[in-house]
Amino acid sequence: MEWQQLEYFLAVARLQHMTEAAKRLSISQPALSRSIAKLEQELGVPLFEREGRNIRLNRYGERFAARVEQALEAVRLGKEELRDLTDPESGTIVVSFLKSLGLSVFPRLMSSFLKEAPRAQFQLYQQSTREMLDKLERSEIDFALSSMTESRNGIEWRFLWEEELFAYVPVDHSLACQDAIDIVALSEERFIAVKPGYGLRTITDRLFNAAGVTPTISFEAEEVVSVAGFVAAGLGVTLLPRLPELHEDKLARIRVTDPECRRHIGLAWKKDGYLSPAAERFRAFLIKAYSTP
Repeated sequence: MEWQQLEYFLAVARLQHMTEAAKRLSISQPALSRSIAKLEQELGVPLFEREGRNIRLNRYGERFAARVEQALEAVRLGKEELRDLTDPESGTIVVSFLKSLGLSVFPRLMSSFLKEAPRAQFQLYQQSTREMLDKLERSEIDFALSSMTESRNGIEWRFLWEEELFAYVPVDHSLACQDAIDIVALSEERFIAVKPGYGLRTITDRLFNAAGVTPTISFEAEEVVSVAGFVAAGLGVTLLPRLPELHEDKLARIRVTDPECRRHIGLAWKKDGYLSPAAERFRAFLIKAYSTP
């Protein structure tokens, strides 16, 4: 059964006249008749009652025509949706990003991009690095904006910027007056961490391991805001990027100098995956925005 057969069938069903339908379709009447006969043969039932030059749908034809109408309309709508999704000006871009970037960094990036492409649409997720990479592998998202702490085959990653990680302690903590500390000092305190699976947790674990110490983790959370809240409440210390939106009045931020604590943020996408023109445009925008002059 071919697409063209279905279109021919609907034309005959609507006009109920073989000659008129052939004219509308710009084909010969014998060719149209053969197409209808072949369709009926494939279905195993007649679809029309012949009455001289006129034909009309029988009960099988009426039922089949209703389904074909629905199917062709669904395909038409699907084509329109794909055109909308892939329009470089108004297409949809699916991005997953670290929750720590949702406080200010990613909203600023979106705002800048939408000045260049005001009709672009975004579908957004906030997830752990592991969840983002899983979604990329399943082609459920276009991009992941994250720290690349886990290498996977088939995933491309482009470095964008670097962030320093600071020690955060309660303002009345004994370390609060220090200008700089080493990471060993944090291991001697109750430590509040993000949960495993997040890039920040992987980086934190690696930094402690490199120093040959193991922190005493008292709480784990998914949100950096929650981590900061626990610290502000005097429940421990932590290691986070600089986030002005945190409880600055209740927290002291201290530079960690041994080892130097940093994380790299970049854009990841599926190497052999399809990117719409809108997504390609967004990728080019981000890479250009963070390219070294």
